[in-house]
Amino acid sequence: MALGIPVVRAETFYLPSHPQRPDAWALVAPAERVFRWYEDRVQRRVRLPDGFVIGQKAYARINHNRWVADCPCGSAQVVTPADPRMACTECGYGWLALTFPEGVAAVEASVADELPHLRNWWHPDDPVSWGIPPSDAVDPLGEEVSP
Repeated sequence: MALGIPVVRAETFYLPSHPQRPDAWALVAPAERVFRWYEDRVQRRVRLPDGFVIGQKAYARINHNRWVADCPCGSAQVVTPADPRMACTECGYGWLALTFPEGVAAVEASVADELPHLRNWWHPDDPVSWGIPPSDAVDPLGEEVSP
């Protein structure tokens, strides 16, 4: 039984605040809307990165019904398959190419029966997926954790 609540993407999450018109950012690329949204809320200018970080990528995942991706600094933001890139408003890290699943609609459908706060999915190729410890992880008792 699908609940009819779509997975949230950047273009529906990062919206202008009142008194701006709801379509005020319609011509801003979805991946760049986070910068407008951040500036609007913290009341300071944030510069868009000049280019991509070569050789780096991030994996998009569904977390509590939102497509999100993590910055190496620990920050995260809502992302979209319509514009598969992200840059960090917190640390200024440049644009990262995002890896989404080939079948975005199928992945969204696979979590549609869950309540929104239980909708979680991560890319099977993501080396730092939740619940999969890194190969060099050590538990608090000093025993190595096998992957």
